[in-house]
Amino acid sequence: MYDDRPAWAQRMEAERAARGWSPLDAARAMKAHSSAPLPDDKALARQWRRWESGDIEPRDHKELIATVCGTTTHAFFPVAHKRDGRAEIQAASGMDTVDIVARLRASDVDQATLDAVAITVDRLCSEYAYMPSDQLLIEGRAWLTRVAGMQQQRLTLAQHREVLVQAGMLTLLVGCVEYDSGGPALRRAAEGTRQAALSLGREAGHPLIIGWGHEMRAWFALTRGDLRGVIAAADEGILAAPEESVAVQLWAQKAKAWARLGDRRQVEVALDSGRRLLEGMGYPENPENHFTVDPAKWDFYAMDCYRKLGEDRLAETLAREVLRAGVDHDGTDRAPMRNAEARVTLGVVAARQGAVDEAVSYGMKALGGARQSLPSLSMVASDLGSVLSADHADEPEAREFLTHLRTLRSA
Repeated sequence: MYDDRPAWAQRMEAERAARGWSPLDAARAMKAHSSAPLPDDKALARQWRRWESGDIEPRDHKELIATVCGTTTHAFFPVAHKRDGRAEIQAASGMDTVDIVARLRASDVDQATLDAVAITVDRLCSEYAYMPSDQLLIEGRAWLTRVAGMQQQRLTLAQHREVLVQAGMLTLLVGCVEYDSGGPALRRAAEGTRQAALSLGREAGHPLIIGWGHEMRAWFALTRGDLRGVIAAADEGILAAPEESVAVQLWAQKAKAWARLGDRRQVEVALDSGRRLLEGMGYPENPENHFTVDPAKWDFYAMDCYRKLGEDRLAETLAREVLRAGVDHDGTDRAPMRNAEARVTLGVVAARQGAVDEAVSYGMKALGGARQSLPSLSMVASDLGSVLSADHADEPEAREFLTHLRTLRSA
């Protein structure tokens, strides 16, 4: 049946059910997490039921509800946000791409040109989620060449630093796309690109770029199975950029590593540290930028950890939230790489419950996406492959998926 309740009301019910709580249990959890006085347990439970029904919105308790459910306020109660980067460049600077490139060739660079370059870099970073990787790699490298060439022009010290910053962000982007694309040569190139970004960040004195340089190292290590390397890289990045948004993702990478090491306590410590940091940050100006940790991404991080820990009900609930946030009403994937991992998670849960057809259907849809991060997808899909190999190896559908997975790993 169609559920016309607000998405947050549906999520309240799903989160409670995933934990096996009654409304009274949920009320007691709220009181345990609150330092402010709240109504008595029964009254609060009645209020929870009204919130779940969607009749009223929990205006004064949104952060507390999100905390109880282990996520952030803006993930639970999302803010509608959509930007058109190309239109913004034109509106903010009065220039299109041809105009910007022409100005970059001039001997003097004015502030309007630098602003247009910054918006262009932001646009490219925002297209990471869905632009085909070969196209984004070509465009990213082209703009990196243009921006690097600006250093040969007459620049003030402030302009020189700004050029370093934009070059650093582009270098991070190019490195990510190189690693996504798979293949030993591109992955080796990605490590060199990562080190170049780290160098640019240090030269510019820019903690965010430095932090992302360490985050990429943690990500590379995670997909290789070097779990202690993940933790070491994340710790170094957190030390370099403790208050930047990248620290949130570094805490998430630590949580993923601890989940794969089977240490539930350390997973919870890392998840809570990252969640608290993200909760304390304002809503990002452009949540679509790959190097901005948008609030909805926290559910994605936690989903991975709970899948690895075998917490199937929580993992399934979060996977459905990731898909709800990442799929348009017409079925188009807005966040295809996140959605692929969410579908693998649903496949793992289905396989553990013996629903092989459903599991393989989720898995095949995940592997068939047009925009993929091959190392990450291969790593996550291997979880589904392991369950199918161990429990359903004789099923034809399972064998088909395992064959497809072997093809992906060899790419």
